Amino acid sequence: MRLGAVMWQFIQGRRDLFLLLSLFLVILLYPLLDHDDVQRLVLGGLMFAPLLLATVRVAQIKGWVWPAVLLMTCAVLCAVLSMFFRSSTMVGLKWGILAAFFGLCAVGLFSYLRTAHTICDSHLYTAVTIYLLLGLKWFALYSAFDVLCPGSIQHNTFAKAGRHAELLYFSLITLSTIGYGDVVPVQGEVRILAALEGLAGVLYIAITVALLVSAYRPRDDST
Repeated sequence: MRLGAVMWQFIQGRRDLFLLLSLFLVILLYPLLDHDDVQRLVLGGLMFAPLLLATVRVAQIKGWVWPAVLLMTCAVLCAVLSMFFRSSTMVGLKWGILAAFFGLCAVGLFSYLRTAHTICDSHLYTAVTIYLLLGLKWFALYSAFDVLCPGSIQHNTFAKAGRHAELLYFSLITLSTIGYGDVVPVQGEVRILAALEGLAGVLYIAITVALLVSAYRPRDDST
């Protein structure tokens, strides 16, 4: 019992790090697994880890528990149904709910970051996690548009990655305002969406750095 309590305390103390690592793992493995149905099934199971960890983390913030649980449940349910009913509406709904879930988690975690009086490692992990959640939010939105409005995003015909892996790549480079131009939004709504993502990436970094610097307190080694 004591060992179990120690392990639980360790997990609780590292929950922000575990969430961050799970997001990195999904992003790194997405291009490798986005090829056939079996690999996509493994990818879906792998995607459940950050969904669960993000829900648990956001649920610890007062007032955010039920929206997070509801959206995660709906996202998992739609993901399961989309494997049996492969209609564009069902798949688009899945991506739309995922976008809402990632957006909710990003806002909830940012409210925690904004109220920090001192900065510790967990706040740094949370800051990076929010940035990745923003990228995943826009990735889900692009995927929804790509399913519901085919041809709204022009892909590089020479790319060897899967279609959704390309959209994840496009979201991350747009968030960081790099923009290589090998994946191009051609529909007006998607172009505005991409512009808003680039703006969100720049503003988030500027605001977060200001918050972290203002809350930083140097350690007093003389005591």
